[in-house]
Amino acid sequence: MAQTVVKAACPLNCWDSCGLKVTLENDRVVKVEGDPDHPITKGKICGRGRMLETRTNSPERLLHPLKKINGKFEQISWGQALDEIATKLHDIKERFGTTAVLHSHDYANNGILKNLDQRFFNCYGGVTELYGSLCWGSGIEAQKWDFGNAWSHEPNDIINSKNIIIWGRNAARTNMHFYEKLLEVKKQGAKLYVIDPLFNATAKIADKHITIKPGMDGILAAGIIKEMLRLGLEDRSFIEDFTFGFADLVNLLDGISIETISEMTEVSQENITELAHLYADKPTATFMGLGLQRYQNGGNTIRLIDALAAVSGNIGIPGGGANYANLQVGQSFDFEELTLPGRRKNHRLFSIMKQAEGILSAVNPKIKMIFVTCGNPLTQVPDSTIVAKAFSSVETLVVMEQYMTDTAKLADYVLPVTTVFEEEDFYYSSMYHHYVNYGPKIAAAPGEAKPDLWIWTQLAERLGFGSDFDFSRDEWLKMTLRSLEGKGLSLEKLKEQHTLELPVQKVPWQDRKFQTPSGKFEFTSLTGRVKGADGLLKLAVPEESKWKNPNIAEKFPYSLLTIHPMRSNHSQNYHLLGGKVKLKVEVAQNIAAAHGLQTGDFVKVWNDRGEVKGYVSILASAHPDTINIDEGIWKEFGGSVNNLTSSHESDNGLGSTLYDCLVAIEKI
Repeated sequence: MAQTVVKAACPLNCWDSCGLKVTLENDRVVKVEGDPDHPITKGKICGRGRMLETRTNSPERLLHPLKKINGKFEQISWGQALDEIATKLHDIKERFGTTAVLHSHDYANNGILKNLDQRFFNCYGGVTELYGSLCWGSGIEAQKWDFGNAWSHEPNDIINSKNIIIWGRNAARTNMHFYEKLLEVKKQGAKLYVIDPLFNATAKIADKHITIKPGMDGILAAGIIKEMLRLGLEDRSFIEDFTFGFADLVNLLDGISIETISEMTEVSQENITELAHLYADKPTATFMGLGLQRYQNGGNTIRLIDALAAVSGNIGIPGGGANYANLQVGQSFDFEELTLPGRRKNHRLFSIMKQAEGILSAVNPKIKMIFVTCGNPLTQVPDSTIVAKAFSSVETLVVMEQYMTDTAKLADYVLPVTTVFEEEDFYYSSMYHHYVNYGPKIAAAPGEAKPDLWIWTQLAERLGFGSDFDFSRDEWLKMTLRSLEGKGLSLEKLKEQHTLELPVQKVPWQDRKFQTPSGKFEFTSLTGRVKGADGLLKLAVPEESKWKNPNIAEKFPYSLLTIHPMRSNHSQNYHLLGGKVKLKVEVAQNIAAAHGLQTGDFVKVWNDRGEVKGYVSILASAHPDTINIDEGIWKEFGGSVNNLTSSHESDNGLGSTLYDCLVAIEKI
């Protein structure tokens, strides 16, 4: 049979944002590989990317609109589904106001046009929306307090680094092309240090792995700064010329001894001193993961690591940086023109972490309808028991999905949507590289699956604002690129080349002009003060720790990490893994010894919020008293791990506390 190969793009919410090469046979996707012409990803992709073929072709795909009638799903026509949902939206608007609708949105898939859900709800009149992020929110806000924005160095700048600190990030699992860069620069003589409670695959290639008590990363950064000041290793000229609030930081550090810091972090004083010398031996680059800020003290943790990069003078220099996120990538596009925030007349916000509590406690108006796009909150939102209760409590739950997820099972209407290869869009990620990738429509959708945009357009017509969606796909895409046209980037050029480099600062803050109120790097944040905080750095610790909550720590002695799975992008692939999925409980050796556990034992892990059951795997070099259970596992396979996690918000209100979680364990 004749085969054709076309270039496409990976839609997954991932650091790498890969270029793809897709093989088609009779208009059906038969193989997904990497595009060797992509300037960053260069033909290599991960197993999650390869599984887009399975995701597209699986017989479990949702093919028709479904309505729950007497507790069972029945197939209905698109006309009936859209008419009934539009009628409900119209009635809710007339009787209760538009904020009686909650739009629950996350980032299961990228694609610039996935943001048109916001346009729809803004033109409808403005609904209850979510703020913050389960994933990276507290760290983004922290860097905005320190720098005025969250920008990172472009990938190839790492060749300028003398020393590299990978802090709470397993690039081998989550960012494979960065991992390859690490191997490359290590051969050229760069020193690589990994700071992480787990001895992961990235730690295996490091010159040194420093294990740390989970959630104590900010305290360690404070200790390294304190040691730098004691040894006179700080960059005094950078501090004096380009920073604000340094005296407050010195005052903070004067109140704690290095011995206490060592005890709290469970990192030796020798290692703290070694790291102080490493940071002074510029240029030293710091690359932070997203897990170390998923604690109640998460924003403060990132701020202290930022402060360490600033005190050591590793800001605004090639080979340096406090690299966490690269928002300048997404900031290249015209989102307001796409989403029309000015059209909303009413607006209410719930924290994404506490959306369930918001639903259950809402008054004036109560939540009458929930519309879920790009997400699976029943599995992914913390404190799953409350989430299930909340999502079951509303009159109407509408879920747009490709598969019958835990969330879709609760729905009143399930609307089948297309996969990446069945619709045209472009893709980028604000985490690692600064290239935008074009994804053409290359295959027909099965059954009656429709693109999100088609659904919004149909509903808009029924609700009287169809003209706001009366654009061709090309017109939508051009709308988002308008501000880039003067810089030589156009939709035609993107389609032709498949990948375009966005105009970003490759070494952020090189001009020493920061986007803060003072125009300087801020140890004491004036933005924080404007937002009602004192803006001061603090020696903050996790909420669930012996330092903050000794009673909980005595009852539940083990720190639970819930890291990203190897074979699934969050919860997306578990049902496609051949039914072999088991919930794996990875435990440090001292836990196994204390409870007489061996690999394969069936155990219960629990706390006051809930429990999960799974099979033991012993971690050879994990930090003592540490357990890991990968996130994203569906209920039918033993999950969700969010039965255990708390819905509290981070210190700055914009991040989750998913890792701020103590548990107990016992063999069943």
